[in-house]
Amino acid sequence: MSIKIAPSILSADFCNLEQEIRRIRTADWVHVDVMDGAFVPNITIGVPVVKSIRRHTDMFLDVHLMIDKPLRYVEAFCKAGADLLSIHLEADHPTRIAEALKVMEAHGVKKAVALRPITSPEAILPYIDQLDMVLVMTVEPGFGGQAFMTRQLDTIARVREIIDAHNPACDLEVDGGINPVTARQVVEAGANVLVAGSSVYGAPDVELAIQALRG
Repeated sequence: MSIKIAPSILSADFCNLEQEIRRIRTADWVHVDVMDGAFVPNITIGVPVVKSIRRHTDMFLDVHLMIDKPLRYVEAFCKAGADLLSIHLEADHPTRIAEALKVMEAHGVKKAVALRPITSPEAILPYIDQLDMVLVMTVEPGFGGQAFMTRQLDTIARVREIIDAHNPACDLEVDGGINPVTARQVVEAGANVLVAGSSVYGAPDVELAIQALRG
């Protein structure tokens, strides 16, 4: 199973974002955390910044919408240049989650759902056949630099079982507290896309940090 590394620009220097994205050029994806101050307590970036990032890089843009009622903004993020959008199952009614996935499909953007630590792996079952990725959070969403929740390894393993049974082509991404040690744990549990913020951007050598996550 090929492992993809998706450094989170939440830990980057936002005053020098173009340069910060160049620093992670040996990674596979750029992970963009969008927070609205409602679904999570923090506020980060929005559509205009994603549009600007798209103009300055051809890297795969993995956009994680930690926002309430994401259907309102999915089309705008698709048009801004996202390659993949993750929406939280906890953020809206299932019918509107399904509608948001249809909008992504119509715009040719890869579709993902995300799970907070409180959410059962089985919550992905109504959507799994149509997903390109499932994102499992190993911290509470909203802030960078949090400690890894070991209990989420069971969730990752269960999500992997569901993916293998229903949609083997689907990626399994893990986000939260990922470093060279926890990276090995989540890969063993079944993950193949690793989001890392502070362990990449806080490292003395970013390329070596990315290589260490690959194992």
